[in-house]
Amino acid sequence: MALDAFEMKFLEDLIAIKSTGSDPEGDLPYGRAPFSALEFFLRTAEECGMRTGTIDNRVGYCEAGPADAPKMFGIVCHLDVVPEGTGWETDPFTLTLTDDGYLCGRGIVDDKGPAAAAFFAIRRLINSGYEFKNRVRLILGTDEERTCSCVECYADKGELPYIAITPDAEFPVIYAEKGILNVKVYSDEPSKITAFAGTAANMVPASAEAVINGIRHEASGVCSHASRPELGVNAIFELVKALGDEDMSASPVLSYINSKLASRHAREYSGCTVTDDSGEITGNPSVLRAGSEGESITIDLRYPVTASKDDILEHFAQEASGYGLKVCETNHMAPLYKEKDTPEIKMLTDIWSRHMEHYDGFKEEYLSIYKDPLAIGGGTYARHMPNTIAFGMQAPWQKDQCHQANERRKLTDLEADIDILEEAVRGFA
Repeated sequence: MALDAFEMKFLEDLIAIKSTGSDPEGDLPYGRAPFSALEFFLRTAEECGMRTGTIDNRVGYCEAGPADAPKMFGIVCHLDVVPEGTGWETDPFTLTLTDDGYLCGRGIVDDKGPAAAAFFAIRRLINSGYEFKNRVRLILGTDEERTCSCVECYADKGELPYIAITPDAEFPVIYAEKGILNVKVYSDEPSKITAFAGTAANMVPASAEAVINGIRHEASGVCSHASRPELGVNAIFELVKALGDEDMSASPVLSYINSKLASRHAREYSGCTVTDDSGEITGNPSVLRAGSEGESITIDLRYPVTASKDDILEHFAQEASGYGLKVCETNHMAPLYKEKDTPEIKMLTDIWSRHMEHYDGFKEEYLSIYKDPLAIGGGTYARHMPNTIAFGMQAPWQKDQCHQANERRKLTDLEADIDILEEAVRGFA
């Protein structure tokens, strides 16, 4: 069923909120903008007859079904977005429908679009008179792109669902998520250069610049999600390629990047040679800084579920010491692994199989190719919320749009998202 006027207006208003996390503002731990998105969402849900609540201004929820039902099915989404970056052909915070049927805007894929689709699915069930067996609660975090402390707060203080999905990954369904490790290689000594690249560890940087001996050097790349660095072009590497040996000798961090990172695969510069069902390690040098307070490069790593984080850190420390640099861990999310044959994963896989033909680019052969659970390098709320499984919303044959310029989703795919989420709610609630 096509989006109605209410749904389209809601989506437009939600995308328009530039909900990138920032420093705390008063009692708002992630700044005003993410909380504004949450306020708007919950206010609208209340107007549609849903029960709502917030916890510590970090996370909120809207709920339908019998208030006294003891079991609750959860759908866990987030309303914060990464910075818009560069290279957009439209305003990233104005929802735009292109002539070829795509909805464009920051968050339309990750993760405002799926959050809206879940809301629309519940609203349609309410309006149709569906009799809920259990409650269904849409849980809305506001700092997934940085810390996930929002949903960790909910897991600590909120009511836990008996089963939940998070539509913030790919179809069919996710059974394993690699470990996520951010490593900072740095010097506290004042740098002889100034340099800047990257705004978030989980994005491939699209631009980089450095001033060395009074000369400015600039380089461009292509943004993508750090879990899929091969889809982007790293501007830090492009910068290093353009510099001469004399330029790099002025900076231990640039020298380290040039010799250890730029021409090597992550399995070489991380020392992690493990490969298992979740894949091999990937890496993304993402945030470069140099100036009077020192210099550093932050590297986002996605490592296999059976690999050792401590071994990786030890390898980085040994390599960096040769350049007079130190190493620290700035962020870590442990790997996640679930058995593929649980009833919940089987039900979700079956739901996907019944709907996959409605997604853009579908071919008959995909019915056999894309029928099994997946392992991914991305991180979802499933790591932080008990009883949660990552389920959709991207078709596995489509190009990943997360964190990229011109983030877009086919309108017909969003409509299919609503249908598939509606069936999931019917199955669990």
